Amino acid sequence: MNTKLKAGGALAATIGAAVLLAVPVQAHHSFAMYDLSETKVFTGVVTRVDPAPNHLQIFFAPMNAERTNVQRDADGEPVVWAVEMAGSAAMARQGVSVNSFPPGTVFSVGLHPLRNGEPAGAREGGLFKCPERTPPSPGMHCDSVGGSVSIGDEPLPEIVE
Repeated sequence: MNTKLKAGGALAATIGAAVLLAVPVQAHHSFAMYDLSETKVFTGVVTRVDPAPNHLQIFFAPMNAERTNVQRDADGEPVVWAVEMAGSAAMARQGVSVNSFPPGTVFSVGLHPLRNGEPAGAREGGLFKCPERTPPSPGMHCDSVGGSVSIGDEPLPEIVE
């Protein structure tokens, strides 16, 4: 009987350890790398979509204020940002995929930028896709364009800096 108690105790300890170790795996990662005190809103042109299972990312070149071209660096190359979202399966259910956001798609999104200054951030608030070949008016975003598609029920966030 004493052997059975020891075996049962060992099994319970093993199960307990497995549960404790599974919690960090489920948590995935912290959002500490993002500056949650700052919010940026961009209207940009999709360069590519990375459909990673954990976090879909849309890479985009922000448009200039006139909405006639993308922002460029000192060498004349497009500046490219990335916005991290929920996993690919969750985003596909909302209508965001490689096929629905092909290169050249104009969209607007809010994000909390990375603290390290790299051009990337975590999505905040709504996501709006402009109709094909219809960018917004100067200084405006896709949510102001008739026929735009809203992803989710949220508006674009207020700018917080």
